[in-house]
Amino acid sequence: MSLRVLVAPDSFKGSLTSVEVADAMARGWTRARPDDAIDRCPMADGGAGLLDAILAADPSWQPLPAASRDPLGRPIRGRFLRSGERAVVELADASGLWRVPASDRDPGAASTFGTGLTLAAAIDLGAREILLGVGGSATTDGGAGLLSALGARFLDAAGRELPPGGAPLSRLVRVDLSGLAPVLADVRLIVASDVTNPLLGPHGAAAVYGPQKGASPSDVGELEAALCHYAEVLRTSVGRDVSEAAGSGAAGGTVAGLLAIADRFAAFEVRPGVGEVMALVRFADRLAACSLVLTGEGRVDAQTAFGKTAHGVARRAREAGRPCIVIGGSVEPEGADACGALDAIVVPATEDHRGLEAAIAAGAAPVGRAAERMARLVSLGERLAVAPGCVP
Repeated sequence: MSLRVLVAPDSFKGSLTSVEVADAMARGWTRARPDDAIDRCPMADGGAGLLDAILAADPSWQPLPAASRDPLGRPIRGRFLRSGERAVVELADASGLWRVPASDRDPGAASTFGTGLTLAAAIDLGAREILLGVGGSATTDGGAGLLSALGARFLDAAGRELPPGGAPLSRLVRVDLSGLAPVLADVRLIVASDVTNPLLGPHGAAAVYGPQKGASPSDVGELEAALCHYAEVLRTSVGRDVSEAAGSGAAGGTVAGLLAIADRFAAFEVRPGVGEVMALVRFADRLAACSLVLTGEGRVDAQTAFGKTAHGVARRAREAGRPCIVIGGSVEPEGADACGALDAIVVPATEDHRGLEAAIAAGAAPVGRAAERMARLVSLGERLAVAPGCVP
């Protein structure tokens, strides 16, 4: 019996894009079951790969270039998607951790200024409804860089603009929003984020995500103090306390900075990233047409249940009554349990114990082989169902 398989993985961060993962899964599955129909549906949760996932599902979106800056201020060619007055901007495209080699990472100086330039370019070209995906950042600047690109000024005691990055925010005295572009009042901004962490504290932007961006324990302390001061100055300058808002710690506090100017937009919302991507790629219709779902992500771990793509896909699959298989670059018991609670089967793509660098170096091949093994098990199940002695 031939099946229709919906292949809907996230990227394996630091290794493979969601498009590459979907292609590898499809190839592996087809080796074992060549008569099955494959629907490739690369996914994202608002982080790296958002633009590629949308383009793969709907090529009517127009990719456009934008002169931008990487997290350390170096000129780059950024991009965004446009369809009429709608646009999609991916923070990770300009301000993502992938932009900075490990040897160059400077968590105190990394800035979201480049994302602000890309956002401004989209607005200048007529975008009035913008989806901004904020995952995968290299930054912990509270979104100050992004706001600077939109016309805000962050000033020290002498009235000078602060240099970019999170660490200089410790010297912030005043925030001047008088230069914000008036056109923002015509823009509806939707932020796609699955992070619920607040800006500050043990679950905040610096403490939880700083080490992933190269911050040492002393760096984390410096960034936490700078963000705490930043939040207080925002409160006195703008009249908004963003420090404890759920999700304000996303992308190194970028959501906190945007919340501070939320009333400058025609509309402003923070929505779950996986849900926004699912709507854009017509996931519900494609799920209804499939027999089985194959998804995955780089790490299936304790964080998987908190809005990550594989968990979101597995949940939708169960709601639709479709079996789901999750392939992880690595799998930890907590992640397997979270997906197992949704009746999904979780399997690792890892084939040896040489560590993360070896797994990344292996590329897409292990992912394809894991998909092939799962396809063979499905075929085995079909044969067992009609085998002599099978109990109905």
